[in-house]
Amino acid sequence: MAQESAPQTLEQLAPEIDALFATYQADAHIPGMVYGVVKDGKLAHVKGVGVQNLDDKSAITADSRFRIASMTKAFTALAILKLRDDGKLRLDDLAEDHIPEMKGWVYPTKDSPRIRVRDLLHHVGGLVTDDPWGDRQQVLPQADFTKMIAAGVPFSRAPQTAHEYSNYGYALLGRIIANASGMAYADYIRQAILTPLGMTSSGFDVTKTPKALYARGYRWENERWSPEPEMIDGAFNAMGGLQVSANDYAKWVAFLLSAWPARNDADTGPVKRATVREMAQGLNFVTVANRIGASGATACKQAAAYAMGWRVAQDCDLGLTLAHGGGYPGYGSHVMLMPDHGVGIFALSNRTYAGPSAPAWDSAVAMDKAGLLPERRITTSPAVWEMFNRVRAAYAEGNLNRFQGGLAMNFLLDRSAENWAAEFARLKAAVGGCYEHEKLTPTGALSANFRLICERGQLDGQLLLAPTEPITLQALRFRVVAP
Repeated sequence: MAQESAPQTLEQLAPEIDALFATYQADAHIPGMVYGVVKDGKLAHVKGVGVQNLDDKSAITADSRFRIASMTKAFTALAILKLRDDGKLRLDDLAEDHIPEMKGWVYPTKDSPRIRVRDLLHHVGGLVTDDPWGDRQQVLPQADFTKMIAAGVPFSRAPQTAHEYSNYGYALLGRIIANASGMAYADYIRQAILTPLGMTSSGFDVTKTPKALYARGYRWENERWSPEPEMIDGAFNAMGGLQVSANDYAKWVAFLLSAWPARNDADTGPVKRATVREMAQGLNFVTVANRIGASGATACKQAAAYAMGWRVAQDCDLGLTLAHGGGYPGYGSHVMLMPDHGVGIFALSNRTYAGPSAPAWDSAVAMDKAGLLPERRITTSPAVWEMFNRVRAAYAEGNLNRFQGGLAMNFLLDRSAENWAAEFARLKAAVGGCYEHEKLTPTGALSANFRLICERGQLDGQLLLAPTEPITLQALRFRVVAP
């Protein structure tokens, strides 16, 4: 989008971002909150506001530890994908092959498909939406969860027919991770993800959190705060039990963003870049949604879907976005990533279900208006450059002679050489000779948009190469642009 007159550095924009979060904190009655902007692989802006607990009034810092609730699901999803990479499971495996207690489940119709691992990742297993019931299952002992699974479930619908958010489903994924890896879910997450990323302040056993760093969770009720129960680590931890600090969580965000764009650099892990990017594939039921935040009513509608631990949307201004909220007794959180720009924004709070989604998205829009979201440009491939130079020469000469051996078999079937000569003549009559090009914008390694600057106007064009070796031109289009 066109950049408006606005601060051009994050440091200059920071007061506007701080004001957005300060307003939200006051309006939502949040005791304490920390938020951060990850940019270019580091925590570029972070600020704590309010208090960790209401007893000693200790201040929130970037090291204060909050439960992130359902933002845990992204860790669970990536763990499943890593186990797939390691050959321990397949996404199309039946979930009951990894959780034998599910084999006795009675499905809602005779033609219902049995639940796959993939269905649980995407919330299409037919299980009922279970906010807030699922949040209170955090403390459930593993043995009791085993009995719960064996008892079966009442289905909300047949699997694979619609998206319906299920904490129970992600708890099942936690059990699959434990059974496939041979270790407790929390231990696998620590070994496979947290420790390699240096997230040494993160974990699932909140009882071991140093008091000086513990953000106590509260609810706002009857115009006052009251403490929520401190839930121990239990069988539903895979859907929402992780505790992090802002400094730690920024490492996770930076790691995820580093998966874009695809490239030839060494893949240092702890999970392959291609696997991280796979999490952004919304393979189920697409919806049309308003952007979160103040600009939502007037911004373009988003095409959104639930991918793997992320809500994924294409935004007219922000590009590809991955986002997820977290709501829990005592905590509310939100994270949104913009992989096209290498930027992520997150916020953690210690009030029940106070997810700071609006200020996070409003901050992203403010960064866009300030010109702080430069796009990662696709590099123009040699094949596209070569064909573009042939296109310019062909236009100048008024024929296709420059394309000897360079045209795909369909090209002259779609328009004859004689008619191409007539088309070049028509275009020249409109705009004259074209003496330079303004831009060449690749849309992939085999396609590009371009603009030619001509004597009496401009020509916009598109070229598309064929999937052949050697490379050939399959389509060429021009459009006259008024001076």
